[in-house]
Amino acid sequence: MKEESLELLKKIQIPADLRTLPIKSLPQVCHELRQEIIRGMANNPGHFASGLGVVELTVALHYVFDTPYDRIVWDVGHQAVGHKILTGRREAFPTYRHLGGLRPFPSPDESEYDTFACGHASNSISAALGMAVAAHQRGEDKRKVVAVIGDGSMSGGLAFEGLNNASSTPNNLLIILNDNNMSIDHSVGGMKHYLHQLHTSSLYNRVRYRLSRKLVKWGLLSEKRRRKILRFNNSLKSLLNDQQNIFEGLNIRYFGPIDGHNVIELVATLRQIKDMSGPKLLHLHTIKGKGFQAAEQNPTAYHAPGKYNPETGERLKDDTKGLPPAYQDVFGETLLELARANDRIVGITPAMATGCSLSIMMREMPERTFDVGIAEGHAVTFSGGLAKEGLIPFCNIYSSFSQRAFDNIIHDVALCRLPVVFCFDRAGLVGQDGATHHGAFDLAALRPIPNLTISSPMNEHELRCLMYTAQLPGSGSFVIRYPRGRGVLTDWRCPLEVLPIGRGRLLSEGDDVAVLSLGPLGNVVAEAVRCLRKEGHAVWHYDMRFLKPIDEDILQAVGTRCRCIVTVEDGVISGGLGSAVLEYMADHDLHPQVKRLGLPDHFVEHGTPEELYHLVGLDVEGIKTKILVNMSK
Repeated sequence: MKEESLELLKKIQIPADLRTLPIKSLPQVCHELRQEIIRGMANNPGHFASGLGVVELTVALHYVFDTPYDRIVWDVGHQAVGHKILTGRREAFPTYRHLGGLRPFPSPDESEYDTFACGHASNSISAALGMAVAAHQRGEDKRKVVAVIGDGSMSGGLAFEGLNNASSTPNNLLIILNDNNMSIDHSVGGMKHYLHQLHTSSLYNRVRYRLSRKLVKWGLLSEKRRRKILRFNNSLKSLLNDQQNIFEGLNIRYFGPIDGHNVIELVATLRQIKDMSGPKLLHLHTIKGKGFQAAEQNPTAYHAPGKYNPETGERLKDDTKGLPPAYQDVFGETLLELARANDRIVGITPAMATGCSLSIMMREMPERTFDVGIAEGHAVTFSGGLAKEGLIPFCNIYSSFSQRAFDNIIHDVALCRLPVVFCFDRAGLVGQDGATHHGAFDLAALRPIPNLTISSPMNEHELRCLMYTAQLPGSGSFVIRYPRGRGVLTDWRCPLEVLPIGRGRLLSEGDDVAVLSLGPLGNVVAEAVRCLRKEGHAVWHYDMRFLKPIDEDILQAVGTRCRCIVTVEDGVISGGLGSAVLEYMADHDLHPQVKRLGLPDHFVEHGTPEELYHLVGLDVEGIKTKILVNMSK
């Protein structure tokens, strides 16, 4: 769609402008907003289909509620592309996900309309409940708070913790469930429509409210009795409706389901229920990728499709012939290879089967693979239960999402020395998804945990051999972390060999400076070391392979032989490889100079991986320069 045809959208700089339009104009606003998203993201890849599915909801929310005074809390920022465009960022939209440009997800640091961070799923209800209670505590009862949850997020345990608390804490929270394929409820025709009309009727709710106030005044309605009446009301609705739902079982008033793509009906419904007292939930049925045929037909592929033709929907793929495979695909192919040889191996993922390539094993062995939904903590504890009864689970989670299962890793796996193999994809700096998705903290967080082996392969051969080693008897609880994107080897199908646990390897010899690297950054270090050698500088280079147990023979050797040690890792600098080396030197009364290179003590922004590694000084030139500086000291 051409820019000049966006007649209404061009007039909307902030939601207050939207609210000046007559309601009959909203379908056209939705059409223009949807076309702006389709056009704007065709050559500027990002999360696509989810945003298209909530265009009408986004317009209706900003039309009915007085944002930013009223709070809208989005769950997973995949849904919030249209929200960014309507809240003063349309002209900056071409910079979306670019270094220094618009952030990939809503962030309070970017806009006052972004009420909470939402890069990880299932946190909206808890955060919004906190805001609603805070508004009441501060005497701001006019402030409305809305949590928008969907796109699979309701499967996360935190969502149910929030629901449970919302049911027992005085609040006026509105929860909107964007149901785009969750089958939480189903329509039963005329009676359902009748009940929806009845329970969203402003007259019905005014009468209900006034009656309850009089009963309280007369001393006939206590909190205990009110809950009993509400439960009776919900039971009666369930009987008439021939169905039940969990929300009304929690004493949260339920409305819907309604068509999430009828913006006029959405506005009417939101106006009717926005001022109701107590927690309430509006259930919408939406279509992920709505308005773009290719995305509607294949919402998984178009969740984040990369570049595409906005007219035909064809995804534009780069020529990958002759290039190394992605690490995730090496994982997927190797896991299938191992599973064919070992019938005790099973695969587990929290809703990332395609992203992590567990789908490769899933296609051939569906009975031995488990997608547990957006539930990382459950994925880990479920894996622990499988391991306790003799299976060998490969639990495949994005590195940043593993943070959500920290206690489960400790209590439900490591404590009992269970043979779970954690394969943490997207370790290190992942690129345009930014700070919420960088795999920065796993090394430092997991290193203090007893009974864990922590490893990171330098290349695809090392990944395959680590996976083979991890599933052997006696390997225990095993972590393998690897990056997003392509590896470095085209001949990646190597023989599967055992790697001695806790042993690194020497890659090059030198004089009195040693570089210790962990994981795929070792390839960048190796190139820096080659450049230094051409300039007449010989440097020891060790690929450590394992953070825990760490190779103490290497540490003893470089600690006694070398004047300077440089450590390089793609995790936060505090608590990882560099810290482990410093601890060893201090404990053994060794005194080389140690320079730690890693991710800085702040959240790294979004950009291409190449841009970000340059930004933090972990590209070839940055590492080479820092080695030279320390050689001259």
